[in-house]
Amino acid sequence: MADSSKKDFVEALARGLEVIRSFDRIHVKQTISQISERTLLARPTVLRLLLTLEDLGYVRSQDNFYSLTPKVVDLGMAYVSSLGLYGAAKPHMENLSKEVDQSVSLAELDGSDIVYTGRVEVPKIISVGVTVGARLPSASTALGRVLLAAVPDSELHDVLSTPSLSMYIPRTRFTAEQIRPRLELVRDQGWAESDEDLQYGVQAIATPIRGEDGRVVAAIGLGTHTSEIGKEIVRERYLPLLLETAQLVEKDWEHCRKLPTSEFALALDGLQLLHLRRTNA
Repeated sequence: MADSSKKDFVEALARGLEVIRSFDRIHVKQTISQISERTLLARPTVLRLLLTLEDLGYVRSQDNFYSLTPKVVDLGMAYVSSLGLYGAAKPHMENLSKEVDQSVSLAELDGSDIVYTGRVEVPKIISVGVTVGARLPSASTALGRVLLAAVPDSELHDVLSTPSLSMYIPRTRFTAEQIRPRLELVRDQGWAESDEDLQYGVQAIATPIRGEDGRVVAAIGLGTHTSEIGKEIVRERYLPLLLETAQLVEKDWEHCRKLPTSEFALALDGLQLLHLRRTNA
């Protein structure tokens, strides 16, 4: 539970979010007792929170078990929508995905994890199986290394020491000392790669998305399976296309950010419409 010593801290809201966060891939359905044990909240408190969340449509109950509803996704998508970056990136991600026949992802750093804030999926027999909102350990991913490379060196150890909220166990783990040389390379070349560090057979490349002030606001990348695509193809063919895509996203994002608030959403919708016209032409 977060620190409740602050004057304006709303403890009921914090407890409600704790209940929502108690659900994950392993705990898809839970009883009141199970949620109470995982959140350290009293059973009567858990019950009141669940009834409220059920009334609001965020949880459902069946046979004394509670589970989340798809409406919970709205909480995460509210952040993505307010940021607007995915709106500018999506058409370009779709173009890249179609050209290389691979899934393309957008991610941001949260503690020691990356969080997927956008994804264009291409069904594959073998895949990592991530969706928007999924978390992965940053140091073991190309997307994460791009984002970690933007972290001041003095803060890197603290960032990677933050407990991961990801349920995914990477094939290779990295400490701050072990990852530093790789991050230096990322800064020098402007892109990152991972070679089966996250999962056996999975290789990936990523590059930053920068705002108008030059600050890294997200990372965009794609992954392939080593049995399907050779590393030389990833570097020689896919990487230039990825770098070009990042530049296009930055250009459209900068254009949209300069518009008045009233025109911002319309501009993003216009990008989507233009993409549809080009696709159907």
